[in-house]
Amino acid sequence: MSSLNKGVEKVEVALKWDPNTGGGPVHDLDVIAAVYGAGDPAGEPAYLVHFESRSPDGTITLSRDSRTGQGLGIDESMLLELTRLAPVYTRVVVGVAIQQGGGRVVFGDVASTRVIVKEGYDELFLDDFTAVRGSTAATVVEFTREAPDTWVHRPVVRGFDCDPDSFTRLMGTCG
Repeated sequence: MSSLNKGVEKVEVALKWDPNTGGGPVHDLDVIAAVYGAGDPAGEPAYLVHFESRSPDGTITLSRDSRTGQGLGIDESMLLELTRLAPVYTRVVVGVAIQQGGGRVVFGDVASTRVIVKEGYDELFLDDFTAVRGSTAATVVEFTREAPDTWVHRPVVRGFDCDPDSFTRLMGTCG
């Protein structure tokens, strides 16, 4: 019997923040997706998608990347075409990391942070990072494959205190 749950298919994860106006380091936040295979759904990601990479098959793309948060509207945007992912991939975790090159910056230091997860015009999840304000990185949402063509999502806001490289190795431990 097939599932009656349609799940999610094509999802956007959008990130917004205000630039630093008080001196100190520039606030550079990055959306990161970690894709996991069925054989190791919580270990090492099969691959990562972030500002300097893309998915090998084009199913996950970063369409907007800001280094400062300047400008109107969304600062970073990632599109995930989940139903196009190869069957070997069963889990995708999306998170946000703050670049630490100019000195330590946590979510509480960054004004007006907001992440929005939506499918089309339907908002699936919204968060402002208040619960992880002392963290330098956080997971946001997890997508898991329930059936061959059915993906479900759930919020997984969990803070981490580490640099972006370390964060990518820890993202799969959420959940």
